[in-house]
Amino acid sequence: MSWLRALKETARSGLTIERRRLEPLIAIRGAAGLALVIGISLVFFGPVVAASSAFGAFQAAIATFQRSWRPRPVLALVSGASLAVSTFLGYLTGAHLSLFLALLVLWTFLAGLAWAAGPTGGLIASSNVAIMLVTVTLPTSVANSAVHAAVILFGGVVQATLIVLFPVRRWGAQRDALSDALAAEADYARRLRHDPLAPFDPVPLMTARNAAAVTPWQARRRPPELRGSRGVAERIRPVLASLADPAMGVPPEGPERDRVRELLAAAGSVLDSAARAIRHGDPVKLSPSAVAALKTPDTGSLLEGPPRRAAERLDKLLSDVIETAEGEGTKEDRARAEQAVVALRATGEEEAPVSPHRPPRHRPTLLRLVPVVGRAMRAELRPGSPILRHAVRVAVVAAVGYLIGTALPFGHGYWAPMAAVMTMRPEFSQTYGRAVARFGGTIVGVSLATAILRTAHPGVTFSAVLAVCCALLMYLLMRTGYVVGQACVSAYVVFLLGMGGDNWSQTVQERVILTLVGGLLAMISYAVYPAWETPRLRGRLGDWLKTGGKYAATVVGQYAVPAERGPDEVRSALLDTREARVAWQEAVAAAQHEPVRSRGLSRAAADDAEHALAEFGRVAMLLEAHLPCGAATPVPEAGPLAEALRRSTERGAKEVRERRVPDWTEVREVLARWDARQEAAEGDADPVVRSGAGLLLDALEEFSRGLDGVPGGNPPGKKAG
Repeated sequence: MSWLRALKETARSGLTIERRRLEPLIAIRGAAGLALVIGISLVFFGPVVAASSAFGAFQAAIATFQRSWRPRPVLALVSGASLAVSTFLGYLTGAHLSLFLALLVLWTFLAGLAWAAGPTGGLIASSNVAIMLVTVTLPTSVANSAVHAAVILFGGVVQATLIVLFPVRRWGAQRDALSDALAAEADYARRLRHDPLAPFDPVPLMTARNAAAVTPWQARRRPPELRGSRGVAERIRPVLASLADPAMGVPPEGPERDRVRELLAAAGSVLDSAARAIRHGDPVKLSPSAVAALKTPDTGSLLEGPPRRAAERLDKLLSDVIETAEGEGTKEDRARAEQAVVALRATGEEEAPVSPHRPPRHRPTLLRLVPVVGRAMRAELRPGSPILRHAVRVAVVAAVGYLIGTALPFGHGYWAPMAAVMTMRPEFSQTYGRAVARFGGTIVGVSLATAILRTAHPGVTFSAVLAVCCALLMYLLMRTGYVVGQACVSAYVVFLLGMGGDNWSQTVQERVILTLVGGLLAMISYAVYPAWETPRLRGRLGDWLKTGGKYAATVVGQYAVPAERGPDEVRSALLDTREARVAWQEAVAAAQHEPVRSRGLSRAAADDAEHALAEFGRVAMLLEAHLPCGAATPVPEAGPLAEALRRSTERGAKEVRERRVPDWTEVREVLARWDARQEAAEGDADPVVRSGAGLLLDALEEFSRGLDGVPGGNPPGKKAG
């Protein structure tokens, strides 16, 4: 992609405004906390301290809107405390340019590295630097600096207190994550009715898994319906795929396929009901027709072998979903749920019950999180790290922007570095898109705020009211687009500085020009010292191939020695391949808008290879759905196949990185020897693992054809999920 086209695409994305679900109660609560802090500060300390305290309360409320699984009061307290420390250190060095520049470079560099801990930590750290640049201009002495730092911390405490006293949708983020995962599986079940090889995006399941990790405090207070449904949903997905896939025994058409379609439709209905119940905390309301379809005895007469086992497991897993999603509920709700569970479990053969209640995944407390974050940041101190490059870029740009802003005859030179710090992200398109959006939003916000000030000539109180109204709009509309939020923030700062006694007439010219300077510095820095994802595409693809091969080998190996089943090993391998797949998809999305001509991997080859690896993982998942019990008959041929898959995919990953096409001769030879032994013994191969092994080889060969640019490597119209 050329630079001109890349700039057009990123500018368009930055200025995009989307329709999103608004959260007015949360926005009103954040604005109320801000108004309370400003009012108290005005009464006891005056407008200058009130302006400083407002930044603390404002930023603490923004932190609670981030996609984080930690309690919202904790986020508000962390934001307020870290901003207070940053601001106080800035106050101590603000009178000495060299000392303040040294602090600015160090603090900004650490804020850049904080992205290694996740987007929430990176955003809070970057905001701390940006607000520090503004607030250090307000106090006049060290004693006042301590007061300003204290009221900033007070703003975070107030926001945290309001969240505790006036909660809005407790566990709402976790409920949404789990219900989204169940809804995604319901949609998957319905799509399988028409396309037995339909793709599935594992991101909702990964998000639900992250949301399920809790601290000890959260584990004691988590609602019952959030404790087990995710684990059941994880086990339902391979069962659904196995039931629908013709390779597992059900013909493409006929009464058996019609029965499978009925089961898939009923499963989608049950999963949707559970998703709605968990999202809103309501009782599960099942469709009578869905329950009737699942408990019909026709399954035993129409299906046999692997499809019958899959149908029986599906019944039991759906009953577990209902039982878990019902939570505590009322007696009547529990009675209805128990009747549905009994009805579903009454079909099929008896097998050991699967408990959906597992020990919770642990999330470290704040104190234990500190060394974890430290290790993550140290791990990025290596050549080629995108996070390290971002930290270096943002530190240099902040220092250069501050010097330029100080040298220009506008005054208030902090606008340039503040704009740069808030604009820059580790990824190219976000940095350029936000730079354009910030400049456009600044023009709109500053212009409107200036017009109001010139028309109304508000005093301190009215300026504070206008600032709170802008903050309310920011909280309400911030998820609709960065340009909208930036317009509200710009107006908020104009009113706030006017309340503090700042000369607002200078704000229009200096803010617009210096914001443009900061945005240009951010864009130039990425062009001079980039961290492109395009050259890493082959490495990401190799990682996915390697982890996918490990997962498939682990599953196949279970058939060789059923008595030594290790479900934790299979689960660990599955999670690794999911992470590698998401990393590949994110890299492809980032590279899509990068102005880099030498991709090292054509778009068609990338699409074909992605489809093949997605199919490879799907087949491994089918084999996982039919893992034998410990007393099952071993399949000796599965052992050599597992080793061949592991070695071949590790070698193939290396060949992908070296721009060579992998060869799968070893896997092909193992399968040929397996078939020869089966023919000599005049017996039939295992109906699941042997057919699955052939499909695994087909997917690997399709992967090589796609990389080699062979036409037909990707079936027409089929996209990777």
